[in-house]
Amino acid sequence: MTIDAMAATAAAPTGMYSSTTTTRTPNQSMDSEVFMSLLVTQLQNQDPSAPMDTNEMIAQTTQLAMMEKLTEMATASEEGFSLQMRTSAAALVGETVTYTDADGVEITGLVSSVSFAGPVPTVTVNGEPVALDVISGVTSAVAADAAEATTAA
Repeated sequence: MTIDAMAATAAAPTGMYSSTTTTRTPNQSMDSEVFMSLLVTQLQNQDPSAPMDTNEMIAQTTQLAMMEKLTEMATASEEGFSLQMRTSAAALVGETVTYTDADGVEITGLVSSVSFAGPVPTVTVNGEPVALDVISGVTSAVAADAAEATTAA
């Protein structure tokens, strides 16, 4: 009995060995749980005749503590920046601001409200929402009124 190579290939089973596999996206960050898991695995699999150096273990534990503190500092910094943006946006209510719109036209108007719905606070100028980071200038409403009064006189 002869077996045709083409027929054998065509009739290959589509079971567990030939199914499509999904690719996993690797996690690029190491948190404390991953670090401790690696350390415990390393301790479990160490050679009993040559145990891990305690200085090395202390160094690794110190690195873990430093990593956690750096993560906490980064989070605190982001929160501080977010709070600063919100405070700055709230202080603009009642002020005259200047910004450049999408067409490149410079627009000046009075800020009437602030929205904190998105990642960047949005102020309402002449009825139009404007992102805080687009504003290029601020003039006090009192100073703007004084400037108009001297120009009109």
